[in-house]
Amino acid sequence: MPDTAPESTPESTPESLPGSRPAGRALRLGVAGPVGVGKSSLIATICRALGEELRIGVITNDIYTDEDARFLRSAGVLDPERIRAVETGACPHTAIRDDVTANLLAAEDLERDFDPLDLVVIESGGDNLTATFSPALVDAQIFVLDVAGGGDVARKGGPGIGRADLLVVNKTDLAPHVGVDVGRMVADAAAARENRAVVALSRRDEESVAELRSWVLGVLGRFRAGAHVAQDPGPMAPHFHADEDGGYVHSHDDAPAHDHAHAH
Repeated sequence: MPDTAPESTPESTPESLPGSRPAGRALRLGVAGPVGVGKSSLIATICRALGEELRIGVITNDIYTDEDARFLRSAGVLDPERIRAVETGACPHTAIRDDVTANLLAAEDLERDFDPLDLVVIESGGDNLTATFSPALVDAQIFVLDVAGGGDVARKGGPGIGRADLLVVNKTDLAPHVGVDVGRMVADAAAARENRAVVALSRRDEESVAELRSWVLGVLGRFRAGAHVAQDPGPMAPHFHADEDGGYVHSHDDAPAHDHAHAH
């Protein structure tokens, strides 16, 4: 595995993590990224790595289905009742950025039903490179790329790639089959992120899974200690939407919720 640059954190357990849950609630961790990069499998990996020591709940977002929730339930990584689905009915980023009400209510319901939870993971529907979570919804966010998307994608930047709390370069075991140099891709990602944390991940590689596990525990420890401050990666960049009139450019800078088909 190439050298990566996650924040180093000591091995921790729920008992050894400092402090108590702020306002009596769990850490809320957002996971975003384009379609097919492995967001659901990443969440399954987090649940497998930490499910015996943390009390975890998951919320998935899809436009019209509960496909991702059903995938996670079938994977057996959590009690199926701890996996809830939000059907956004609009652009995936609307429900994580513009009007987060549905996800906030789902998180509150999940925490009330299974109190106490340590961690609630909220998965965005697959979206473009600019998708980010509102800090009103999550305390920290992971942006996911995969090697199959091309080795140059990390250099393209955007608020998710550049300023999410963690960037995951996923499916590194596939790199030889798609002609990607993982070390170069990670170096490009680190440069784009000004050396913020990057993890090169394969769910089949125990060392990389351990890095991811350590990062999550580190954020949770700082959250419980009151030392973690939710960061806003910034609004989504203007982007194109298709409609019956041929489409238009849309900006999410303080925009209201909207309801229309999204072209990726």
